[in-house]
Amino acid sequence: MTATGLQKKLVFVILTASSLLGIYILSVNLEIPWWVVVHGFTQGPSRSAVSEAAGGLVSEHWTQTPPGLIFQPELHRRAHTPTSLTYTEKQLVQNNTLLPPTQGPKSTSGGEGNVRTTVGAPVLQAERATEVATITERPFIGDSYTSEDLPPQTDCSNSIRGRISQTDFSRLFLRSVPVLQWAKHATPDQYKRLSRYPGAHGWGGIDYKTLTEALSVLNSSANWQMLDDWTRRSTGSECIRCAVVGNGGILKNSTKGREIDAHDYVFRTNGAIIKGFEQDVGSRTTHYTFSTNTLMNSMRGYAGLGFKGPPVSEETRYIFLPDHDRDYLLMEAAATHTAVQRGPERNIYPTSYFGKDVSAEKLKIYHPDFIRYLRNRFLRSNAMKTKYQDMYRPSTGAVMLLAALHSCDQVSAYGFMTPDYSKYSDHYYDSKFHPVGFFINHDLRLEMSLWRRLHSAGLIRLYMRQKS
Repeated sequence: MTATGLQKKLVFVILTASSLLGIYILSVNLEIPWWVVVHGFTQGPSRSAVSEAAGGLVSEHWTQTPPGLIFQPELHRRAHTPTSLTYTEKQLVQNNTLLPPTQGPKSTSGGEGNVRTTVGAPVLQAERATEVATITERPFIGDSYTSEDLPPQTDCSNSIRGRISQTDFSRLFLRSVPVLQWAKHATPDQYKRLSRYPGAHGWGGIDYKTLTEALSVLNSSANWQMLDDWTRRSTGSECIRCAVVGNGGILKNSTKGREIDAHDYVFRTNGAIIKGFEQDVGSRTTHYTFSTNTLMNSMRGYAGLGFKGPPVSEETRYIFLPDHDRDYLLMEAAATHTAVQRGPERNIYPTSYFGKDVSAEKLKIYHPDFIRYLRNRFLRSNAMKTKYQDMYRPSTGAVMLLAALHSCDQVSAYGFMTPDYSKYSDHYYDSKFHPVGFFINHDLRLEMSLWRRLHSAGLIRLYMRQKS
């Protein structure tokens, strides 16, 4: 063989080795199997192949955020008593694919994973040692949660909890994660555990005194039950039907208002402008979800469009999404009809927002374990692999919709993103067309994909316009 031939062979071998090394490095960085990368190179780019390899929970692409808009406030967008036991829910993560969690202790009442009693308030037990799922799971993930046994409020034969076992979501869904936190959760052990997680995902940055004083006002069954008045409201209904209403422009001229109001409960969030839009969005609000930050931003940003504050009615409950100690301070002041003691809302009386008749029984606050569980299992965005990982969380609307999924028997979602979102303005109340904005703290495309998957699985009914 000539020297030229040897040189060509050597070059070929080097190029081949470099290509294989490049594929390996790419697969490691993407945390997907190497054969998916090879498939992408040999068969052409396949976004669905990558999505399937990642359990369908990977965003199609991380949002390209316009300069100067890296992080913006979220302007756009049975009376049973539970018994708590705390145990570690383990999630195995391999190649970014979520596998079924290990089962908890067997129930003495025949139900899997729960120990059910019918008397007494939730009692937290000592948390068992957390086992690290894999060496690739970083500490801020924290896929270990408080567990409570909260029996269903109905015997609905067509409930979400009954249907979910027939779907792919059964491997993600934990029946025992508390949706709401209340006085009994504020213990030194729980504070130590949850202080590791920042923002909405834990109690990091909140001093113990502030936490315990705020949660001490939430000491009744109305505070740990999402649908606390169902016994009085049910009128013999077999199933609890909930309408969850986002603020998306798809609702404009939808004429869905009467249908929305016909549900047992109606959930709304943030800048939920109702007056003048009743025909499209309804008029009732039983549950209003917000963080203090999103509420203040909505009141400033949408005042000119008619948003003066949260809906106020006898049936309205207010659900805080605790992003900051501001939320605990505002909630405590609202429950005690006193002024906020410190922070940006210092000296403000929350009755000006929630009405003079607001009481502790009307207030609820999401449990940080629940927010972290939603992020980890349902909305595990690629943002969690970036320097913005502490900023990222599910949007307020996403938390609201998934809370309804965990609380109601049947859920209809209106005003949430659908694949044809570019046809509609950002909000149904926009006076001029405004395209949907994408920001680094939420992954709205991933959320849109989740809504479609839940709809296809028959777990929610997502309002979508008919194709023209």
